[in-house]
Amino acid sequence: MDDGDRIDAIVIDFSEAFDLVPHDRLLMKIANSDVGSRVVAWVREFLLDRTQRVRGQLSEEVRVTSGVPQGSVLGPLLFLAYVNDIWRNIVSTIRHFADDCLIYRKIINNENIEMLQKDLDRLREWAAENAMKINQGECKAVRFTMARVKDPLNYTLGDQLIPEANSCKYLEIILRSDLSWADLVNYTVKRPGRHYIS
Repeated sequence: MDDGDRIDAIVIDFSEAFDLVPHDRLLMKIANSDVGSRVVAWVREFLLDRTQRVRGQLSEEVRVTSGVPQGSVLGPLLFLAYVNDIWRNIVSTIRHFADDCLIYRKIINNENIEMLQKDLDRLREWAAENAMKINQGECKAVRFTMARVKDPLNYTLGDQLIPEANSCKYLEIILRSDLSWADLVNYTVKRPGRHYIS
């Protein structure tokens, strides 16, 4: 931004991501990684033959065939193992932490815009192949720049336009298009002689 460059970023929202992970595909991905067969067998025992029921009006037990156990220490690690290949075939920069995902690229010309759009198409294909659901209504496109740009962002997921925004929340941090900290004013805690940002 100091050099006058522009970065276009798309915040991708995966809905119910931890619940949708298919056990069979997760086990296949773990087996195809560098872990030993004993680890794969241990994870299989951890995941398979799980059941669940609704409390209150007690329901019948049903088998759980997808999802990583939330509230467990192993659950987030298994989810990361499942989405670890999300960057496959993507040339733009992609960052993900658990179910938070951000894809971005420096934009110098229209070719860079087309490359970012192709990467969004590939990301959508990856999501479909891996039974991950993108919540398109919660995705946002943000242009990070100091320059005044009038043309709107026209990135799409499938046939749906991604809404453009002046700021977005990623990993619970508000990122503004000019990278200012104006949104943090509400979070300033004043103490005698000091100012803290929470």
